[in-house]
Amino acid sequence: MGSVKDLLIIKEPKEKEAGIGRFIFSDRYSVFDWGEMPDKIEKKGAAICLVAAYFFEKLEELGIKTHYLGVLEDNKIKRLEELKKPTNIMEIKLLRVLKPEIKNGNYDYSIYKKEKANFLIPLEIIYRNSLPEGSSVFKRLKEGSLKLNELGLKEIPKPGQILENPIIDFSTKLEEIDRYLNLKEAKELVNLREEELAEIKEKTLLLNRLISEKVAKIGLFNEDGKFEFGFDEERKIIVVDVIGTLDECRFSYKNIPVSKEIARIYYRKTEWFKEIEKAKKKDQIKWKELVKINPPSLPFDLKRLIEDIYQAYANEITGKKWFDTPPLEKILEDIRNF
Repeated sequence: MGSVKDLLIIKEPKEKEAGIGRFIFSDRYSVFDWGEMPDKIEKKGAAICLVAAYFFEKLEELGIKTHYLGVLEDNKIKRLEELKKPTNIMEIKLLRVLKPEIKNGNYDYSIYKKEKANFLIPLEIIYRNSLPEGSSVFKRLKEGSLKLNELGLKEIPKPGQILENPIIDFSTKLEEIDRYLNLKEAKELVNLREEELAEIKEKTLLLNRLISEKVAKIGLFNEDGKFEFGFDEERKIIVVDVIGTLDECRFSYKNIPVSKEIARIYYRKTEWFKEIEKAKKKDQIKWKELVKINPPSLPFDLKRLIEDIYQAYANEITGKKWFDTPPLEKILEDIRNF
């Protein structure tokens, strides 16, 4: 399916009927849209699966519809509380993925004017509770592709600034490089009705609050993250993909990043990252072909600490010790020393 998880199709989705699929979460990871990186983060797949299941089941309790059906153990679909050991397989309701065509070097989304239901909405919805160092907002403000009034701000923000109200951002999901969109562009791209766009924003804020409350209980601050949505067979909006994980969200602990942002920070200092930045400016679609060097491996000690973070976060957010790892606070202090 992608660089970090695979999709097993049990039953193909049809125009008017959802299918059934299984996410198989791997120990692979990706940064900067590159795809699979050279290292594996041990037990990351199982940790991500457990956390995603936890949040999906919380959403169900709140009456929010999702594509989640359960997690797999001993070839049976179970609830999280029924599991005897960690699993990296989740069963989901499968929607259609309608990919835009490329015509004359541009993406053509006209298919979304014809299709009405049972498909992935090809947008990533990003929430921001703060603007940590490295946030794309700073780069976009500098380039002029984002204006202060679009953020509801009166002056240029500073790295680390906590926002009075969350910002909601939209970007494309199915293009070679994610492209930010304003509200009008997002609405027109997917042929959304005004009330559907409002519902997506409302659900985004609700999910943001849920995640923020849960991670605050284990000492973390929810900086930003992303969600994905889809239309079911009746064109009702449902939450899809996964939520609340260290791949979808950026958390912090006393200004220490608690996410794969740790790996991003390391890679931003490499020649490989500089090559990526140059290539993306030259060609937004075929930029990877222009990068002539491969990413280096992570230092061993940093890789081990990242593995521990994924596992400790799964233990503490779910309230169950799935993995034999030190407390999250201890690991993060080691990261600070590193």
